Amino acid sequence: MADQLDNQATVQPVAVAVEASSLREQVATIKRALVVSPVRKWLLWTSVGIMAVIIATSIGQVLLNRWNQPFYDALARRDMAAFLHQLLVFAMIAGGLLVLNIGQTWLNQMIRLKLREALTLDLIDQWMRPARAFRLANAGAIGVNPDQRMQQDAAHLSDLSTDLGVGLLQSLILLLSFVGVLWELSSGFVFHIGGWSLAIPGYMVWAAFLYAGIASWLSWLVGRPLIRLNSDRYTREAELRSSMVRVNENVDAIALYHGEDDAKRRLELDLGTVLGAMRRIFTAQINLSWVTDTYGWITVVAPILVASPVYFSGDISFGGLMMAVGAFNQVHSSLRWFINNIGSIADWRATLMRVADFRIALDETDVLHDTERRITFDQNANGSLTFEKLQVASPEGCTKLSDQHVEIRPGERVMITGEPGAGKTLFFRAIAGLWPWGGGKIGLPAGETLIFVPRVPYLPAGTLREVLNHANGHAPASDIDIAAVLAEVGLERLSSSLDRVGRWDHELGDDEQRLLGVARLALRRPKWVIIDEAMDAFDGPALRRVLAMLEKHLKGATIINIGRGQHNNQFFPRGLTIVKDSGAQPLKPARVRAGAIDPPPAATRRKK
Repeated sequence: MADQLDNQATVQPVAVAVEASSLREQVATIKRALVVSPVRKWLLWTSVGIMAVIIATSIGQVLLNRWNQPFYDALARRDMAAFLHQLLVFAMIAGGLLVLNIGQTWLNQMIRLKLREALTLDLIDQWMRPARAFRLANAGAIGVNPDQRMQQDAAHLSDLSTDLGVGLLQSLILLLSFVGVLWELSSGFVFHIGGWSLAIPGYMVWAAFLYAGIASWLSWLVGRPLIRLNSDRYTREAELRSSMVRVNENVDAIALYHGEDDAKRRLELDLGTVLGAMRRIFTAQINLSWVTDTYGWITVVAPILVASPVYFSGDISFGGLMMAVGAFNQVHSSLRWFINNIGSIADWRATLMRVADFRIALDETDVLHDTERRITFDQNANGSLTFEKLQVASPEGCTKLSDQHVEIRPGERVMITGEPGAGKTLFFRAIAGLWPWGGGKIGLPAGETLIFVPRVPYLPAGTLREVLNHANGHAPASDIDIAAVLAEVGLERLSSSLDRVGRWDHELGDDEQRLLGVARLALRRPKWVIIDEAMDAFDGPALRRVLAMLEKHLKGATIINIGRGQHNNQFFPRGLTIVKDSGAQPLKPARVRAGAIDPPPAATRRKK
C-alpha cells in the first residue's frame, strides 16, 4: 500500500487548458512530415505519374464527348455505315481510357500505400524520441491511445487524402478541359422570346456554375457538423478499444475478484457512448442525403432542361444537343466534387485534426514555458554524480534530498529512502531526465552511461536472447554466460528457451521479470546503476541471491537503490533521505497549445 501511495503522489500531473490548432497549422505539420520522409521521392514521382494519367484521361474524355455528335446524328439519319464506323472509333477511345483507368487505379493504391508509410514512420520516429513517449502519456487527452492515432488514424488519413486529392485533381483537370468545350457549344445558343432574340455567351457554363454553387453551399451548410461528430466518434472508439485491451490484460485479476459484472458494465457504458456518437453521425448523414440525393435526381434532367429551349427552336441538331448535354455533365460533375464528397471531407478534417494535433504534440513535448522552473543538468569531469539544491516539482509540492549538497563518487553504493508519498519515483524520474520540472542542478558523471532500473523491467517482445541483450551496447552474450546468470537468479529453466519468441512480460511473474532484469544487468556489467524500488519486492533467499549477483558481476560499479531501505546495510553502507519540501511552490497549471505538456497536464490518461 505504501508503494501505491508513493506512486500516486509522484505521477499525478496538473490540469492544462488545451488550445486547438488551426487547419493551416495542421496541413503545415503534415507537409513538414512528408518533406523529410524517406519515401518522399516515391510520393513525388507517383503524384507526377497520376497527374499525367489524369491529363491523358481528360483528353480521352474530350474525344469521347466529340464522338457523341456524329454517333447520334448517324442514328438520327439511320446511316448504318456511319453508325458502324463510329462504333469502331468508340472502341479505340474506350480501350485507351480503360488502360488509363487501370493505370490510375494502380498509382492511386501506390500513393495510398506510400503516404501511410510516410505518415506512420514519421509519427513513430517522433514518438520514440528519448523520453517523449513518457511525457506525452502524461499530457492529458492528447496522450490517450497514441496507438490508434499512429495506426488507425494515420491509415484512414492516408486513404481519405489519396481519394480526395486524386478526385479533386481529376475534377479540376476535367473542368479545365470541358469549360472551353461547353462555352463553344453554347456560344450559338439563341433564345427566341416573342419577337425578340437573346444570345447569352457561354450560357451553359454559367448555368452549370450557378447550379453547382447553390448545391455546394447547401451541402456544406448541412454537412459541416460531421467534422465535429466524426472526431467525437473516433475518440469514443479509442476509449472502447482501450477498455477492452485493459480487460483482456487483467482477466486473471477480474476472475479472482469476481469483477466480471463491473467490467461488463464499464464496457457497456463505453459501447453506449460509441453508439450515441454513431447515431448523431447517422442523423447528420440523413440530413445531408436529403440535399445531395435531391440534387442528384434533378441532375438527371437538368442539362436537357437547360438546353431544351435552343433545341426546340431548331438551332441545334439532336447530336448537338447530346454533345452539349455530355459537356454540361462533365463540367457539372467536376463542380459537384465538393457535394459528392462532403461526408468524406468532414471525415478527413476530423482525422487530420487527430493526426496533426498528435504530431504537433510530439513536436512540442520537449518545449517548456519560460515561466516554469526547470532542473539544470551538467557534466562532472571528476566522474561523480552530484545534487545541488535539487527540488523536483509536482502538483503536490516539491521533493528534495534532506542534504542540499550531495556527491556520489564512482564505486559507491547508496540507499535512498523516504516516507510513503515523499516522491521516490518522481526523484528517480528526475535523475533520468523524464521529469524536468523543478529547481537546482543534477551533475552527471561525464562520459558515463547511467542504467535506470524501474520497478518492473521492460521486456520487449521477441526471443529471450533478444530480451537479455536488449540495449546492451556490447557484443551479444554467449549461451554459456546467459545460462550461468539465469542459474544464479534461479531461472535456469529458461536456458532452453533462448530462441523462443514470446511475450515474456505475460509469461513471467513480476518477481521473475525483476530477476530477469538483474540477469540482464549481470550480462551488461554497467558502471552506474540507479534502481527504483525494484529490490523492495525481494526478501530472504531471493534478496541474498540478488545482492550476491550484484557483488559478483558489478564489482566496482556505483549502485544507487531508491526504496524502503529494508536491505543489507553492509551492501549499501551510505544512506540518503528524500523529504517533502513544504515551503516550495508546487507546479501550477499552464495554458498550452494542443499537445504541449508544459507543465505536465491532467491525469486523464487511461492506463492500458
